[in-house]
Amino acid sequence: MTPLAIIAKEAGFKVSGCDLDEEFITDVLLKRAGIKPLVGFSKDHLSACDLVITTGAHGGFENMEVIEAKSLGIPVWTQGQAVGKFMSGELFKDSFEGISVSGSHGKTTTTAMIATVLKENKQDPTFLIGTGDIPSLGSSGHFGKGQYFVAEADEYATEPKYDKTPKFLWQHPQIGVITNIEFDHPDLYSSMDQLRQAFLNFAKNIKPEGTLVACADDLETVKVIKQYSGKVITYGFSKSADFNLQRVNTAPEKTFFWVHAKDTLLGEFSLNIAGDYNALNALATIVACLELGVSIENIKRGLLSFRGTKRRSEFVGKTASGALVYDDYAHHPTEIKNTLATFRKIYPNKKIVCIFQPHTYSRTKSLFEQFISSFSAVSSLILVDIFPSLREIADNTVSSKLLADNISEIQKEVIYISKLSDVVKYLDQKSFEDNYIIITMGAGDVYKIGKELING
Repeated sequence: MTPLAIIAKEAGFKVSGCDLDEEFITDVLLKRAGIKPLVGFSKDHLSACDLVITTGAHGGFENMEVIEAKSLGIPVWTQGQAVGKFMSGELFKDSFEGISVSGSHGKTTTTAMIATVLKENKQDPTFLIGTGDIPSLGSSGHFGKGQYFVAEADEYATEPKYDKTPKFLWQHPQIGVITNIEFDHPDLYSSMDQLRQAFLNFAKNIKPEGTLVACADDLETVKVIKQYSGKVITYGFSKSADFNLQRVNTAPEKTFFWVHAKDTLLGEFSLNIAGDYNALNALATIVACLELGVSIENIKRGLLSFRGTKRRSEFVGKTASGALVYDDYAHHPTEIKNTLATFRKIYPNKKIVCIFQPHTYSRTKSLFEQFISSFSAVSSLILVDIFPSLREIADNTVSSKLLADNISEIQKEVIYISKLSDVVKYLDQKSFEDNYIIITMGAGDVYKIGKELING
């Protein structure tokens, strides 16, 4: 919602909004844009409104402001609809060429990389990215003067109760990207077949003359490609991919890799972030930008300008006793494994302490067995209570305590601490020194621990 608000404000619209009285990672961006959300929800907020954009949270279509807007004849769009309508130019009277990045993992980083390369090459793209600050872009949302609109494409529901249309189906891009497909929303999808069909429908939304950029390493994505009749360019570590990665080397805040396009060597590329998975994200970016006509050298230069995004292996600082503190948004077992494996690879001699906050009861329950085996790279694991979604009902058959008990059967030093504040006290007492890395991990508010450890 924050990048939508920023785009509308920069386009010349008067923007207002409201939310809960809680801290969010996007607060700084809204303040910088001169947008101050009202606290709470009220019918009185709708005076002089021409359009209301709502999320699936806070009651969705049952939110009092949405109900009131409809009764007054004020148009109501969901967040997913709004992204599609912004991209099509409906709000701005001018259409864009859309680049939509989908996938269970990596879409935020890949979207930000593409936007960064275009920005560095004077294209001034409009972009909409679902995170907080992005150093190379200065924001997660921007209304540009260029022809491109770069957006995350989310497979979650338009409105969980009343409109289960996947949000990314509102987008009709020139270029669509699929990074991978994994079962991540059991509250919406009943099977992998249903989820795969949603991604196939997304691919079919690409304009007839457009291109699907898809990861050849991901089995579910390959199944989608086989059913898709449009133009496809594949990428990955796989030798069968149209563009493939070779000789990937990663170090703290650095990744180097070589790219081959069939039999043609495109040379060495560098990133100022770590991780094999980020090399994959960069390769998707390379393919998409080549399709847009950006030269290899200009893509290399653009990628060097990218320095990560908020809550993606973000370095927070050092504790007073010398431990490095990082924060990451990973909340799915695959993301957790990959992120922790990267930290283990680049810091082989340090001990890793991970504080994990599961996100949603439904995901924790559905992927419970996978979570158990996701933390093998850490020296010590702390689990805090599940961060629930406002769109789901509490489920007492699953808990972080139960998850901790099961992990402790195969792994040492696994403890459950209910509250974030108690975790901070525990870590302060431990006084981990410079041979330790502390990583907060999850899609909820676990990131707040890092601030306390640094400032404390």
